[in-house]
Amino acid sequence: MTAWVSKLGRMSFRTRLGTFTALAVGLTVAMASLAAYFVVHHQLYTQVDSALTSDMASAPQLSGDLGQINPTRLANFLRQSNGGFVQVLSPDGTVVFSSLVSPPLRVGPAEGSLANLAVAERAYRFDTGYFDGVRYRLITQGGGYVYQGSPAALQIGRPLTDVNHTLATLRLILWLVTLGGIAAAIALGYIIGRTTIRPVERLTAAAEHVAATQNLDSTITEEGDDELTRLARAFNSMLVALAASRQQQAQLISDAGHELRTPLTSLRTNFEVLMRMRDLPEADRSELARDVEAQLEELTNLIGDVVDLARQEEKQPEPIEVRLDAIVERAVERARRRAPALTFETHITPGSVRAQPALLERAVLNVLDNAAKWSPPGATVEVWLQRGAWWSLDIHDHGPGIAPEDLPHVFDRFYRAPTARSMPGSGLGLAIVHQVITNHGGTVSASVPPEGGTLVHIELPIVAESEPDKPDRAGSPPPYPAPLPINT
Repeated sequence: MTAWVSKLGRMSFRTRLGTFTALAVGLTVAMASLAAYFVVHHQLYTQVDSALTSDMASAPQLSGDLGQINPTRLANFLRQSNGGFVQVLSPDGTVVFSSLVSPPLRVGPAEGSLANLAVAERAYRFDTGYFDGVRYRLITQGGGYVYQGSPAALQIGRPLTDVNHTLATLRLILWLVTLGGIAAAIALGYIIGRTTIRPVERLTAAAEHVAATQNLDSTITEEGDDELTRLARAFNSMLVALAASRQQQAQLISDAGHELRTPLTSLRTNFEVLMRMRDLPEADRSELARDVEAQLEELTNLIGDVVDLARQEEKQPEPIEVRLDAIVERAVERARRRAPALTFETHITPGSVRAQPALLERAVLNVLDNAAKWSPPGATVEVWLQRGAWWSLDIHDHGPGIAPEDLPHVFDRFYRAPTARSMPGSGLGLAIVHQVITNHGGTVSASVPPEGGTLVHIELPIVAESEPDKPDRAGSPPPYPAPLPINT
């Protein structure tokens, strides 16, 4: 058994599918043929037993004395019984009279015991026996019969020649049907295996082609709406996602290389000046040193942002349920320490969100840092966290705002508006915000409200229907105006 299972495991999937299909269909045909044979067998024997019971009821009997059976009437009875016979049995099972030529059909004590029954206890029994190479179906009845003054039982038999011939013909037909069914099952199994496995073969060939060539443009034809078509559709979607991921990685590397080129070139120029001009005045040397320090800081920030953005595309830990108000408050505290000249006014509603806490706090902090960078000294940055159908986080600064032509691009990687190119930054801060919020199932947008400045609007899903009440830091403010849509 183990060897058979091991051999089966080495077969191809197409062979296994065809084999199991052929076995299932062949076994079904064989079982159906066997059931049909036994049903017909039982039906034929039931008909013979019914005929014997009728013969017994119409047998020529005179007052229960079987010794007075008239030979002429017995001959007529035998002709009516289609070659049947009559025997009289003693209580010990001995045949005391038989219409068969000698020797009579032997019976046993079980049949003879019926001779002792009284008339009120009359009963009968069916059996099968052979005489002169012919098989007979027998009925033996006892109860009130007498033969030559002794209790007796009457036995009538019918030959089963016609029944056996019918069953033999039926067996031949069913064998042919079974063998034909098995042959058809084998052919059907081969066709099913070949038809079913063809989409899998195309999928396998496409996967092998991708693995060999690293070409993600290969696709599989999607025909129909069955499970294999869904598998092909999922494979095509996976290839599209992989191609998009590869393109994003290539774009990230290209953009990062482009952005790194400028500070590296500037650093090399400054270092060359410092190395070659030994007699550079101290004031100029100090200015160059400060320039180098600023460029190193910009380069460090840029590399850190690129690394953070790349890590966002890796597999992250599963989100957990955390307090969104606590995340926002921590981010605001960090922003206050970084920009002590600004006032951060918060209106925060307590509640929970399902998130990766560190990533979400980094995204909120990036928005706050961007607001602080564009806010004039002494200005106020307003932070509103409210809950409705979604969590709504609005961060409003009172800086110069964003030009309409720049609004559609503020969340693009490495995008920097013309007015921002003279200021420190990598152009990745808001791109990180967009990626983190999107990965958390939310949305982020930027707009310029009527009162000026920039409004960044973030929406995140709510995890619970209700949250414990917590007093707002600044009381209960009126609803914050909805952000303007981004001009695209």
